[in-house]
Amino acid sequence: MPPFKQPTFQERAALAAQARQAALEKYRARPPIDEAAVAERRAAQLARQEAQAQARKEKLAAREQEKADRKARAAAAPSAAPALSEAEKKAARDARYAARKSRSGKR
Repeated sequence: MPPFKQPTFQERAALAAQARQAALEKYRARPPIDEAAVAERRAAQLARQEAQAQARKEKLAAREQEKADRKARAAAAPSAAPALSEAEKKAARDARYAARKSRSGKR
């Protein structure tokens, strides 16, 4: 097997020119663009975008309505838990602490 020979600058430039020429010929061989098809695709894309925008608006409106309903229900419903005094809060906290310590088996 012959050893690898590094291509010279001229050889690389010639190969690049051949590749550019082949790409240009491939580009020129493409069929022409059908304007009617392009217009149809653009119209379909616009319709999709408008439908997506409308769906986003409806979703946002539904979310805002849900927030308003939740606020109205919260304002209408009396609070379930009456406000506890500081002494009651401390007693409940101490009870939770004691229960946690008894579960752990330490002390």
